[in-house]
Amino acid sequence: MRRAAVVVAHVLVVAEALGAQTTTMPSTLSYGTGLLDVPVASVLPHLAVTGTYSGFFVKLDRSVQVDASGNTIGYGPPVDDFRQDASLAMGLFDRFEVGTTLQSFGDAASGGDVWGLFGRLQLLKPSNQGVGLAAGARWVKAPDFGDGRPYRPNRLGFPDRRFRSYPGRAEVGTGLSLYGVATAHMRGGDGGLVPRHDFTFSLGYGTGMFQDGGDLPFYGAGDSGGWFFGSAVHVGIGSGSLLTVMGEYNGFDLNVGTQVDLGGIRLGVQYLGINYDEPSGGWDSEYRRPRLGVLASLAVCPGGRGLLCKPRLMPRPQRGIVQLPAPPPDTVVVTRVVERPLPDGTPAVVCLSTGENVRVLVSARGDTLVGPDRVPIRTLRPGVAFAGAYADGATWFTSGAAVTFDGGRYEKSGAETRIDCGDVARVGETSSVPLFAPSAEERPFQVLWVPVRPGIWMEYRRGPRPPA
Repeated sequence: MRRAAVVVAHVLVVAEALGAQTTTMPSTLSYGTGLLDVPVASVLPHLAVTGTYSGFFVKLDRSVQVDASGNTIGYGPPVDDFRQDASLAMGLFDRFEVGTTLQSFGDAASGGDVWGLFGRLQLLKPSNQGVGLAAGARWVKAPDFGDGRPYRPNRLGFPDRRFRSYPGRAEVGTGLSLYGVATAHMRGGDGGLVPRHDFTFSLGYGTGMFQDGGDLPFYGAGDSGGWFFGSAVHVGIGSGSLLTVMGEYNGFDLNVGTQVDLGGIRLGVQYLGINYDEPSGGWDSEYRRPRLGVLASLAVCPGGRGLLCKPRLMPRPQRGIVQLPAPPPDTVVVTRVVERPLPDGTPAVVCLSTGENVRVLVSARGDTLVGPDRVPIRTLRPGVAFAGAYADGATWFTSGAAVTFDGGRYEKSGAETRIDCGDVARVGETSSVPLFAPSAEERPFQVLWVPVRPGIWMEYRRGPRPPA
């Protein structure tokens, strides 16, 4: 009786091949992806777009009345309002995220239009677990009440006559906020009482809205001097859905909240400013009181398998899958004896999307023989897979869409073929599939190679630059 050998191993995480598959981050209240108000060191995938609507409820027994100079002159009627805003963000080249925030629209009597721009550059991108680094900026237009006074945008996004620079006080410079942030991604457990989950921890330092205005008594009970931090647990709740529970400190407010991502449709609720006591009289400033907030966001990924962006956790080691190339020496190997003689075949080289050549044997019948006992790979499926990410089956590949890379447009050229990994080098990725270029070629590359299946590649050639 003939018996075949089966190697059972955990899949190894190959950093470049996995295309930086870190945990999907939720939408912030006003500035693209992140926690609630705190940025993180990751960005949206290339050409992914998020549209977000958010706001918080304000209920004051008495409102503060100010004169044309911004001085408090008394108290007015109660305030029962919902302060709202919207934002739009886009990812570019898997390294940048840019967007705009729309916070207030009105005439001069109500402060005029308040809108802004934001952007972030990812400097270091972990492939799975690890630390990422990013730098970014937020710019928001100042309110204008038509009296020529130096009003400034505040962290809550609504026009306020009180929030400006006063003579004899430190200059309030919240129009432009620069920051740097580091985020640690940690893989959590895979079962038990809590479903599969990941953790993220962020720490950063910023100027502008992250620290200015702290000397205005109605604005905050002190600030951190620019430091901000936050953490979150991301829990898988079924196929293509993610629940994120988070807490943060934005330099002034301690905020907590949760957000559920149902395959690109994101809904959230937050309790903001929990470090402040609820005023007994109900008239204190909305800056220094707890607030209930809500959020609705839509994430669109035109280059993926569907229109909406499906959230993801970090990849897990999988059981019952053979890793090619072979796993490290500390991997458990279980074998079954194979009768001699071993099957014969012609040596062949398979170039994987990890950038590694794998040597296999091809039998006279066309079977691919793997492992020390030359087992036909077809007899081991679906429990056997080659390492790496491949384009086969992706909508953008099967539809013949062009690949955009380094500002150029690359079209399919020729038929599927085989290449030697020694002749190419990884230069980037598109929709989590790695891109390779001839190792001897310099930028801008005229040719890109896309891995279709293990050992099978498609050539893409650079076309003329599209008109501006």
